[in-house]
Amino acid sequence: MFIRKDDLVAVLAGDDKGKRGKVLRVLRADNKVVVEGINKVYKHLKPSRRNPQGGRLSKEMPIAVSNVALIDPQTNAPTRVGTRYLPDGTKELYAKKSGARIRTLSKPNPKYATSK
Repeated sequence: MFIRKDDLVAVLAGDDKGKRGKVLRVLRADNKVVVEGINKVYKHLKPSRRNPQGGRLSKEMPIAVSNVALIDPQTNAPTRVGTRYLPDGTKELYAKKSGARIRTLSKPNPKYATSK
C-alpha cells in the first residue's frame, strides 16, 4: 500500500465518487484509509457529564484503499503508481500516467545502482 497520511487522493467508487480529500489515517491491518470529508456518517451521542447536550456528531469512516487513487502532481488527475530505481540506486514512487516523481521510498543503495 503506497498511500500515506497527508496524501491527496481521489475517490473512485462509492457515494462520494469523484471527490478529493486528504488522508487522515491509514488502517493497514484492514486495508482501509480515512479521508477528510469522505464517507461521513452521524454518530448519535447520549447526554453525559462530558457531553451534557448529546446530539449527532458527524465523522468520517474508513474507505477501502482500492476505492481511492493518488493524485498525480503534474497533471492533477488520479493515477496508478509504480516503483522504480534511479541510476544512483534510490527507489522512488512515480505516477504511471505522466512519469512524475511522487516521493522517495528509500535512500541510495549501491546494490541497485547502474554503473555507467
